[in-house]
Amino acid sequence: MKKNVLVVLAFLVTSMTYGQQLAFPGAEGFGRFAIGGRGGEVYKVTNLNDEGAGSFRDAVSQPNRTVIFEVGGVIRINSRIVVQENITIAGQTAPGDGITIYGNGLSYSDANNTITRYIRVRMGKVGDKGKDAVAMAHGHDMIFDHVSITWGRDGTFDLNGDVKDVTLQHSIIGQGLQTHSTGGLIQPSGGVSILSCLWINNHTRNPKVKGTNQYVNNVVYNWAVAGYIQGGGSQGKSYANVVGNYFIAGPETGDTPPFNRSNENFHIYARDNWYDGNFNGQLDGSVVGRKVYEPVTWMEEPFDYPEVPVLTAEEAYEQVVREVGASLQRDEVDEFLISDLKSLGMKGRTISDEMDLPMRGPGKVKGGKAPKDTDNDGMPDRYEKKEGLDPFDPSDRNRTDKYGYTALENYLNNLVNELTITLNE
Repeated sequence: MKKNVLVVLAFLVTSMTYGQQLAFPGAEGFGRFAIGGRGGEVYKVTNLNDEGAGSFRDAVSQPNRTVIFEVGGVIRINSRIVVQENITIAGQTAPGDGITIYGNGLSYSDANNTITRYIRVRMGKVGDKGKDAVAMAHGHDMIFDHVSITWGRDGTFDLNGDVKDVTLQHSIIGQGLQTHSTGGLIQPSGGVSILSCLWINNHTRNPKVKGTNQYVNNVVYNWAVAGYIQGGGSQGKSYANVVGNYFIAGPETGDTPPFNRSNENFHIYARDNWYDGNFNGQLDGSVVGRKVYEPVTWMEEPFDYPEVPVLTAEEAYEQVVREVGASLQRDEVDEFLISDLKSLGMKGRTISDEMDLPMRGPGKVKGGKAPKDTDNDGMPDRYEKKEGLDPFDPSDRNRTDKYGYTALENYLNNLVNELTITLNE
């Protein structure tokens, strides 16, 4: 059976089961029903400027938008960008090598019902000390899919506060900068799903979890102080399903276990999590035993969280290598990180300055030419003609199919291989 057919079947089953519309086919977890900019206006990013008309900052400054990119390259920002609610950031539309946002990072506080796909957010030493690359303190219904987030100066991907119904899937959280090199603090008021992601070269917090967490089929590589932190000894209660993850020691890991800093307030259902700690360049770990997690409160049955496909830990590793991050066109930074991972213990390090990397910062990200779109509805003329739409009528972008997706959404979904979650081979 072909992969795209499997995706459609999975989408139909999920839609019938929950009676709600997925953000896009392949959306999973607590944030899977984010609406994004569905039915709203189209805003085109036409330059790489930090601000002003046609800039990314201006694009996300107002709600109810689908953001289309007519340029590819590096957007260098001097101050934090605040994303508004009901926005779809369609990074898959960027020509050339895609889009990298480099500088002071993004705030998603109150960015309710946002969909963010196929972009890179790289903070770095050029960003403000004590800030996160991507962060939110409050908000609900957000999904991040195939994003690459690196070089946070405090956290790299942090949720801390009145936050619920968020998914991070098929994404890279990497190289939080020293002296506070962390992957993420996941401390929400409601459910957060972290699915099929790569946490790499972060000194600690891969992630640090408090609250309600679904952590499935992730790969964690080269942590030093801590891998998955189970509450950090918090007196607050946490409830986590942790299934099918692969923890792989790197040069800085030493004998630090993959799970630590817990107590009986951390309620966990854990199954089929593997650890490879022999630094021999081969994937040949073993299942993590119960004693490694303790002290915790063990759950013999999983919590009733959103149903997601579950791979074996080895399959999860293979999928991460193949698909994770803004992978329509991997840039030099992500290629470098994937190379570290594939060394399986031989390479990898935390850094304090992104300019010390071989690519010196975000590296080269080539642009390209956007397809002709006469009516500026976000869909190229050739696509509209093929689908029986009118390339001179912008209103047809909001024509909906029987599943509730607009014509514009179907175009955006068709740009990517929707089976980024491998249901079968």
